[in-house]
Amino acid sequence: MAEPCGLAVDASQGTIMRRLAQVLVAVWSVCLLVGCAGSDAPLSKDSAAPASSDATARPDAIHVALALNWFPEAEHGGYFAALVHGYYRDAGFEVKILPGAASSSVLQRVARNQVTFGVENADRILLGRAQRADVIALFAPIQKSPRGIMVHTDSGFTKIADISNVTLAVNSGASWVQYLKAHAPLSNVRFVPYPGSVAQFLIDRNYAQQAYVFSEPYIAREKGADAKCLLVADIGYNPYTSVLLTSGQTLSARSEVVAKFVAASLKGWQTYLDRPEETNRYLREVNPEMTSAILEYGVQSLRPLCLDGLPDASAIGRMTLERWQTLATQLVEAGAVKADVVDPRAAFTTKFLPP
Repeated sequence: MAEPCGLAVDASQGTIMRRLAQVLVAVWSVCLLVGCAGSDAPLSKDSAAPASSDATARPDAIHVALALNWFPEAEHGGYFAALVHGYYRDAGFEVKILPGAASSSVLQRVARNQVTFGVENADRILLGRAQRADVIALFAPIQKSPRGIMVHTDSGFTKIADISNVTLAVNSGASWVQYLKAHAPLSNVRFVPYPGSVAQFLIDRNYAQQAYVFSEPYIAREKGADAKCLLVADIGYNPYTSVLLTSGQTLSARSEVVAKFVAASLKGWQTYLDRPEETNRYLREVNPEMTSAILEYGVQSLRPLCLDGLPDASAIGRMTLERWQTLATQLVEAGAVKADVVDPRAAFTTKFLPP
């Protein structure tokens, strides 16, 4: 089961019902669009989610589907920008972006060629490959992981190693949590299951929880709490995020299609970080839970993470063998995979990225 990443569920009954309705709509849309089989068949004109921002689809277009690992948010903004601004269309594609949820099986669908492309985080890609999922990472738009621990600002914690004497809500089975426990002191910290909302955080000064830097802290502040996010990447666990992937079979048989899709996606991310307004309007349409304010906050939070360590925006998406090897070693140390089961060199390719 995929770990929730992005906007936390609000504790109010109204928001819970909206989220449930959203899940049902997403499932219905997927079944409508792909016949409950996840194929890349063309969208009908009456489909719930448009395949392209262009009303007149090219008859010779290459039809592909991109499966997200969560509901559409800023962390997927560059892919939607490529759709909204016509970069996919100009490259010869008719693209449908399929929303995800907590139970999204992106890796399996891509590995089985039920969809051509997917979005997932680098650690989950390695975990999937350990289970023989034949998926390959192509493009990593978010260089520094937005994963963190949300704490109260007046706690005095300035780094993860400072966290002590609190209740910490996390998804305990996640690999990053095992890494956290092994590499941070966390004195007198009581671990509890992550509830999927900020409700307890708002009423308990000695409570901290997992978060994405562009999501839960914003929600908590909007509800009156003074919150900040301490990034797990700063203690060394730093998987690429929102990574574009495809199957080994697609990579071998349709490398020209892959090259065009990566190039259009790169252009989309460059546009989104520079001028996100039009894309954010579209994101609000496909995910009504998103407001203009939280999407703008998301872009501001993502921009330094996408450009972290890069010379400029032309290098967005780059990946290095060193980063993949480090991540593989960390997963072995965390007990998530056995040594020598995953070859990080086979998990990604840079052949479609600019020099």
